[in-house]
Amino acid sequence: MAEFFSEYKTYIVFLHVLSAVVWVGGMIAMRYAAHPSFLQIESPAHRLERIAHALKGLFAIVVPFVVILLVTAVIMIIGLGLSKSEFSMISHAKEGIWSVMAINLFVMITRRNRAVRLLNEGNMVGAKFSLELIGKYMVPVNIVLGIVAIFLGVTLSNLF
Repeated sequence: MAEFFSEYKTYIVFLHVLSAVVWVGGMIAMRYAAHPSFLQIESPAHRLERIAHALKGLFAIVVPFVVILLVTAVIMIIGLGLSKSEFSMISHAKEGIWSVMAINLFVMITRRNRAVRLLNEGNMVGAKFSLELIGKYMVPVNIVLGIVAIFLGVTLSNLF
């Protein structure tokens, strides 16, 4: 794996950084650019439908990048021998953060899907609750975690 990483290092690191940028950047754009616009929609039903639709698009974009990010992380940890180095704690903390973020993402997807089902059943209160948790808490938590993980990645890149 070390030889593979050495041969394709630029591409692997590029895909890893690109994946982080798309994932964290997508969440920032959704939360701080799109979300306030959705809140201006007067019809509660239409607002919830638009939010659910936008989340579906965001999730469709970021899920492949999440997979790429996790795969490239494993390749880099093995390829650089980080597990056996003095930097193992930083690398494992970083990838632990991405793993928590991935779990949070898949819970968000589940909540969004539940909200769509509830909307289709006419349960506006339940749909609002499901979507509200995503926008108010889950996305901001992932944004903060993603920024910390990116910082740790930059720290690691300066060590090699």
